[in-house]
Amino acid sequence: MTSLEEIAGKIELCQKCPLYKTRNKPVPGEGPSDARVMLVGEAPGRNEDLTGRPFVGQAGKFLDQLLGLAGLSREEVFIGNVVKCRPPGNRDPLPMEIEACSPWLDMQFQVISPIVVVTLGRFSMRHFQDRFQLAQDSISKVHGRPTRIDTLVWHGWLVPMYHPAAGLYRGEVKEKIVEDWKKFGQFLSSIKTSQTKTQ
Repeated sequence: MTSLEEIAGKIELCQKCPLYKTRNKPVPGEGPSDARVMLVGEAPGRNEDLTGRPFVGQAGKFLDQLLGLAGLSREEVFIGNVVKCRPPGNRDPLPMEIEACSPWLDMQFQVISPIVVVTLGRFSMRHFQDRFQLAQDSISKVHGRPTRIDTLVWHGWLVPMYHPAAGLYRGEVKEKIVEDWKKFGQFLSSIKTSQTKTQ
């Protein structure tokens, strides 16, 4: 099976959409290949484009705090995006950019085979809703709610969350995000316990 390092190397060379022309560095994502939890955002921002690392700006600092609330650290999760190169001006990724880039995320997902996928924002949520043929609910309706996925290719949990950046500008959303991540920590403890019992 292809490794995360090999996938990252291919992303470095990718020219499947025009974003490669305006990027500084692609942002393949980072984290262990045996991560239990995989976090998927939308696309790199300015800081990520300069460093080649995911979630290193203000939203990244907030994400680190949220991981702490759930009893997690950045080192034990995989963090990536649906789109691996920064859209100019931090605009929303275009459908053709998502279509061109999604196979990289799917390959990473197959390698990691996480127990839980946390989507950050509506674009990554929509990607997994499409992949697993789930109802196209809005983020405001389903945020923080784990959904059990049982298919031939994956048995796990999908947890849609607001993008951390949304909490930087809107106080009422920040409160919801913090509460969601506290509950997420409790949820992780409960599934860890149930798995221990069945082993």
